[in-house]
Amino acid sequence: MNLEQYKGVFIYAQQVDNKIDAIALELLGKANDLAADLGTDVTAVLIGSDVKGLVDELAEYGADKVIVVDDPELKEYRTEPYTHALASVINEYKPDILLVGATAIGRDLGPRVSARVATGLTADCTVLEIGEFKARGDKEPRQGQLLMTRPAFGGNTIATIACPNHRPQMATVRPGVMQKKEPVAGAKAEVIEYNPGFTPNDKYVEILDIVKSVTETVDIQAAKILVSGGRGVGSAENFALLDDLAEALGGTVSCSRAVVDNGWKSKDLQVGQTGKTVRPNVYFAIGISGAIQHVAGMEESDIIIAINKDPDAPIFDVADYGIVGDALKIVPKLTEAIKAQIK
Repeated sequence: MNLEQYKGVFIYAQQVDNKIDAIALELLGKANDLAADLGTDVTAVLIGSDVKGLVDELAEYGADKVIVVDDPELKEYRTEPYTHALASVINEYKPDILLVGATAIGRDLGPRVSARVATGLTADCTVLEIGEFKARGDKEPRQGQLLMTRPAFGGNTIATIACPNHRPQMATVRPGVMQKKEPVAGAKAEVIEYNPGFTPNDKYVEILDIVKSVTETVDIQAAKILVSGGRGVGSAENFALLDDLAEALGGTVSCSRAVVDNGWKSKDLQVGQTGKTVRPNVYFAIGISGAIQHVAGMEESDIIIAINKDPDAPIFDVADYGIVGDALKIVPKLTEAIKAQIK
């Protein structure tokens, strides 16, 4: 493989119902950082039907170019046509790096595309940076490599992975991990229209109906204040204390995996490696021990406040403020004090 012909940082700009997903904007933020280190530009790959109107939003968030693959076969996400579209873009435009969101769609699409273009894929990355890497047989380290860091072995260790011999260097990134750029109003991108042609075959599934789930659950990834409870809260009924605190603060309740496993809260509210990655202004960790799998999902919070009766709980290692004691006694008093201040 001639690696020299692969240039630029590309992102898959996921859209659903002709709305750009937040993960695409987050990937553009990181892509700009990587492109600056490499001295190259950023390209968003927009796939769908009648999606050209979304180009300007991608430009405002940092895309220098937008490759638009627009075809009626791409109206809803289906594995085969979308894989064909993205793989064809790679073969035609030869990106050095391709980032995909680790969403339900991205986790289906990314591995299939990487297999089709015969390259590697590092999944669920938490850190991406440009550096040097010495592959087996190299006399000198290779410069300008994408170093992809992700939790491994159930989150008990961190692995940094490179793809020195194949292109593009591909990674999926969980929503909420990377930060968006501040949008530049009125920014424009070069638009490239490309269509590889679509011929339905026995791999094209037929969508008979789309049923959208209805939920009243607040998106914890958008919350500025999170009041998160763990096993130490004791029961589903005791979460009422956390509800009161969240209401007083104008925040949202979330939880650890143990809470979901016990059936106290829904999976939508879970923070951590197997839940959601959050970055609120304030994160309350109440009755949460601080296992590495949970910390991986909230350690980028601006301020972390921990309440736990175990003074040696690992959560205190990442907390900005810590209270040692019985959360069931402390939380009601904290709520009362906050309500008093508001009055």
